[in-house]
Amino acid sequence: MSQNNLTDKLLQAEGLLVQGQAEQAVELLSRLAEDAEEYVDRNCPTTNEVQWFSFPTIFERLAYRRVENDPRELRDVGEPLDRLYSDLALANVHCGDYDAASLALKQAIRWNPMGCEHRLNLADLCRIAGDMQEYLGLSFTVFERASEAPHLVRAYLNFFEYFVAAEKPRAAAACLHVAQRVDATDRGLAAALEHAAGTDADPAGMTDEQASELLAAEGLPDGANAEIAVCLLMCATDAAAAGDLNTTTNLTLRARDLVGDKAAMALLKLIKSSEEADDAN
Repeated sequence: MSQNNLTDKLLQAEGLLVQGQAEQAVELLSRLAEDAEEYVDRNCPTTNEVQWFSFPTIFERLAYRRVENDPRELRDVGEPLDRLYSDLALANVHCGDYDAASLALKQAIRWNPMGCEHRLNLADLCRIAGDMQEYLGLSFTVFERASEAPHLVRAYLNFFEYFVAAEKPRAAAACLHVAQRVDATDRGLAAALEHAAGTDADPAGMTDEQASELLAAEGLPDGANAEIAVCLLMCATDAAAAGDLNTTTNLTLRARDLVGDKAAMALLKLIKSSEEADDAN
């Protein structure tokens, strides 16, 4: 159950899916999941002691990743197990077993609590099952965790669809307006804008202030989220230390777009001062 061996098995399962053998893929992935959980229980005692996956905010997780030195801690096995359960969910969807797919996605979230894609995919299954409360709840948690524009846009599109169904066209338009500020090139957003064109949910002519007020009235953030910007800037500083200037520039620009130049500079200074204090200790 080494990471390399697990990766090979995951590739084998993905090959079965491509060949249309979804049931065999489910069988293989289910067996792998049992073996992997047993391996973790035997070899990774820090998972029970630290409970890394239960940290609720991105600040706590990033801080923990920076100070934890035990090579057995959860992140070493989190990524392959996260992928394993995600693949298992997909295989179950191919088999039409949405309940099993939902359970698998919940396990994927357990191993990667910051993985917004799993939350959004689970939200889709909840919508199919008619559980709109869970659908909205999962979509909302993405705002607290998203560090990638596509995930944030997808969350806004989920609320756009909800507000359209709830006959709140202006709130729906505000979702599209803010999503455009996050990533105007998103394909899903382009389709939603085309659908909304000429209707009451069309964001054309709406100002940033109007969109912010409408979303605030519904309890949603307007995209200028400092927590998201902090995540982007922390990743940018790591990329800079690794010499990856392209990634550093892209992440910094995205953070600036979220909170503005002055706030982004202030957050960068805060991050640097925090790191210097950690180094001193």
